[in-house]
Amino acid sequence: MQSFPKPIDAASDLVTTAIPNDERLWVPQAENVWFRPLLLNTVNGEWVNLLRVRKAGMLNRHRHPAPVHGYVIQGSWRYLEHDWVATAGMYVFEPPGETHTLVVDEGEMITLFHVCGALIYVDETGKTTGYDDVHTKIALCRSHFDKVGLGANAVAPFIR
Repeated sequence: MQSFPKPIDAASDLVTTAIPNDERLWVPQAENVWFRPLLLNTVNGEWVNLLRVRKAGMLNRHRHPAPVHGYVIQGSWRYLEHDWVATAGMYVFEPPGETHTLVVDEGEMITLFHVCGALIYVDETGKTTGYDDVHTKIALCRSHFDKVGLGANAVAPFIR
């Protein structure tokens, strides 16, 4: 196999076990909801993570200004605003601007999400109530990792 020289300013490869054995790598996001960071790209303002919901759980109503891609690894989930259910093995594309509320009715769900841009939380009238972006995700990781004894810098390998 032929190898080519790596550009001097290229980002290093990121290869990691997606579903970790160490529970401390799951960052709490809401009741019964955690995320596992895989890539936190500050250059493009995007992130890739696993979202895990145990028992029954919900991610507050939100929308995105850019596309979101999802792949269901385990379990199932749905949006209150749609009549379909995403199950293991399914790919989900969320178009920019759509408002939705992710719900897991039972069991455990794990889905890989690639979020381009932000996640904007809205109330029932569509008024913005908060947001998450790559920078708030990094801050959540730093705080959680420090709290559970991994150290705040445990997030560094995921940042590009």
